[in-house]
Amino acid sequence: MNFLAAAGSRRLCAMRAVFPYLWRGKYFSSGNEPAENNSVTPMLRHLIYKIKSTGPITVAEYMKEVLTNPAKGYYMNHDMLGEEGDFITSPEISQMFGELLGIWFVSEWIAAGKNAAFQLVELGPGKGTLLGDILRVFSQLGSLLKNCDISLHLVEVSQKLSEIQALTLTEEKVPLERNVESPVYMKGVTKSGIPVSWYRDLQDVPKEYSFYLAHEFFDVLPVHKFQKTPHGWREVLVDIDPQVSDKLRFVLAPCATPAEAFIQNDETRDHVEVCPEAGVVIQELSERISLTGGAALIADYGHDGTKTDTFRGFCGHRLHDVLTAPGTADLTADVDFSYLCRMSQGKVASLGPIEQQAFLRNMGIDVRLKILLDKTDEPSLRQQLLQGYNMLMNPMKMGERFNFLALVPHQRLHGRNHQTNARQSKPSPSPVAGFGELAWR
Repeated sequence: MNFLAAAGSRRLCAMRAVFPYLWRGKYFSSGNEPAENNSVTPMLRHLIYKIKSTGPITVAEYMKEVLTNPAKGYYMNHDMLGEEGDFITSPEISQMFGELLGIWFVSEWIAAGKNAAFQLVELGPGKGTLLGDILRVFSQLGSLLKNCDISLHLVEVSQKLSEIQALTLTEEKVPLERNVESPVYMKGVTKSGIPVSWYRDLQDVPKEYSFYLAHEFFDVLPVHKFQKTPHGWREVLVDIDPQVSDKLRFVLAPCATPAEAFIQNDETRDHVEVCPEAGVVIQELSERISLTGGAALIADYGHDGTKTDTFRGFCGHRLHDVLTAPGTADLTADVDFSYLCRMSQGKVASLGPIEQQAFLRNMGIDVRLKILLDKTDEPSLRQQLLQGYNMLMNPMKMGERFNFLALVPHQRLHGRNHQTNARQSKPSPSPVAGFGELAWR
């Protein structure tokens, strides 16, 4: 089925800004780099008080406080995406990215037997741009999806971002329902009439047949950092610099700490980062998919258990010392995809990681680009499309630095339905889209 040609029948989206992609390289800061912003932020004062009260804190606790503290956290009070923010993601670069992900979900829905209903669940939806592109694909394929009951479920801890998502997806044509005390703290209806709900925790999303999307979600989950020493592994902690009372520094724990249990016994690197929260999320996704069916698609920058120090900060599209002016910059660490696969514990089948360049090419990005170019003679729009394509596919930009991982039921790879349904048709054991060339029929 030529999904891309069908999607190509609509008008082109509004132009999106394209920014030089700054790859986030090694940045294990000692706190001694020249600071661009030496102000004592409210978050810094909070952390200094905390450390004075309880002693040095783990890097994981530092990240969690800086990013998601309800009163002072970076994500709770900032619009950090886009040209005016601190970083840019693939959906802001090109409409093609979200369109192809939309096709992936439809392809998996068909391959699994066209269930009568599915939930589309996104973890950390940003501004809602990606979901907006996916929903446009669903609308274009309305004749295929017309008998399917679709609902959206967004897991978002930031009230600021949830309001932006609501505006993007619903345009508030139907008034939003708000209840801050409820696990479902906001409800609405999208522009195309699909119900959408917001949650703070994946655990609160109904455990029903679902497709899950996590795009640049795992990279901001808190990591513990460890350094190998002559005395064994020692955890990296954040402490107050004794020479400068309003400055932070890294120190090593004097003895073993609990998170050391997450380090593999055969680990050969001398510095590792582990993310227990990522393991918890993967276990939850794997359990849900094994019980109710569906699939998860994870896209992030990362590695396959080979990198060491990747913890870094971003502010104004530039690298930023992770210990300077906390609360004013994004903090991130590369995703260890080998760890994610291990944490699925065999409950589901995992495919990948595969580089973004290969995934998007398998999904037909070259065909989609040609369709869009053929539909416009406007030089600026053609240039924008080509620049976006280059940003997504160039190995030196995002092409080889971002990876895709899919979690699917074991039954999916053997062509068996997960559950019976009157509207389902018998699926064939077709390859999972993106991880092999998409078949055009």
